[in-house]
Amino acid sequence: MASDRELWARAVDGDREAFGELFDRHATAVYNHLFRRTADWGEAEDLTSTVFLHAWRRRADVVLDRDSALPWLLGVANGTLSNTRRRLRRAQALVQRLVIQDEPRADADHADDVAARVDDQRRMSDVHRALARLPRHEREVVELCLWAGLDQRAAATALGVAVGTVKSRLSRARRRLSSDLGHLIESEEGA
Repeated sequence: MASDRELWARAVDGDREAFGELFDRHATAVYNHLFRRTADWGEAEDLTSTVFLHAWRRRADVVLDRDSALPWLLGVANGTLSNTRRRLRRAQALVQRLVIQDEPRADADHADDVAARVDDQRRMSDVHRALARLPRHEREVVELCLWAGLDQRAAATALGVAVGTVKSRLSRARRRLSSDLGHLIESEEGA
């Protein structure tokens, strides 16, 4: 019987059958782990599929620490579950904000609502102008980490750079944006 390391090496070379053997060997353990964490068989099944899809896509980048792929797969499972829950929380918070914003208030003045929207639009225009002044590589990191909510490692993967590069670009971008948008913060505090 081939070891996980041997199967993984064959999978890296495009051998789908070797990857299928890895799937057969570890899918139940990954599924059980996710089921214990979610208590939902459907979600665990979906997440297991996502884990192995990620493993197939990243197979050339992964170096197994020992002879078993299971520890790495369980790490991916944990990360996938965390990301899924984070996206769900963000979506629920957005829906909640939208519901609250859409509820008519008896004491609300329409003019106040219009003024608030105009202010929001002005602020967003200022933010867009400040972002446009950033170098492209810093703007991409801001968009991925701050707007899309990716962590720095995921942004590094998306951009094909090292995590340290993402950290330094994000730090420089934050300094520039803070300097550029300082007037917004000051006017907000003075209001």
